[in-house]
Amino acid sequence: MQYSHIEPATFLARPNRFVATVRGKGEPFAVHVKNTGRCAELLVPGARVYLERSENPARKTPCDLVAVEKGSLLVNMDSAAPNAAAKEWLAAGGLGPLGALRAEYKLGDSRFDFYAEQAGQKMLVEVKGCTLETEGYARFPDAPTLRGLKHVNELAALAGQGWRCCVLIVIQMKGPHTFGPNWATHPAFGQALRRAVAAGVQLLAYDCRVTPKSMALDQPVRVEL
Repeated sequence: MQYSHIEPATFLARPNRFVATVRGKGEPFAVHVKNTGRCAELLVPGARVYLERSENPARKTPCDLVAVEKGSLLVNMDSAAPNAAAKEWLAAGGLGPLGALRAEYKLGDSRFDFYAEQAGQKMLVEVKGCTLETEGYARFPDAPTLRGLKHVNELAALAGQGWRCCVLIVIQMKGPHTFGPNWATHPAFGQALRRAVAAGVQLLAYDCRVTPKSMALDQPVRVEL
């Protein structure tokens, strides 16, 4: 997936989860943060960030904050990027040849990220974007996720009914060697993942090639439950 009109800036503050204050070439200004997670380890004063300037002159915030440098890592923190990159990866054969691929598939009272068919079998893929990293370990979630917990439990039930189900963790950076649940923040999610895998749900984690202007799934990362 690609961005356009990217420009660097320096992060100053985050007055609320939707807005950050940054400094570009002139006076500080407000930008939209495309991630409502905590991201406390990423958005620290003085961090170099990357903005996508909007083509809509009527917007209150002229730019979206899409990436940030964390030491030697460049982290994409756009919450829409994992699904966009996953769609490209799936369409290119990341899970093998697929038919009937479509996004936002409604089933019961839930909406799953992707539906597809493979060799006559129905498939659901739920994507989780991961931006939390510590010493080479990527963790999800960075805050409790009731929606994520619900989807994982539903996928476990559907796997028992003959669906092929997959949880795809998109690590929005290059560098982590291992992925695991964030047990300290949401142990129930980790327990649900364990039950889902035992029920036949496929759990995959991939890192990404990230530039200020792009993000694409790259290599599988070891999963540790």
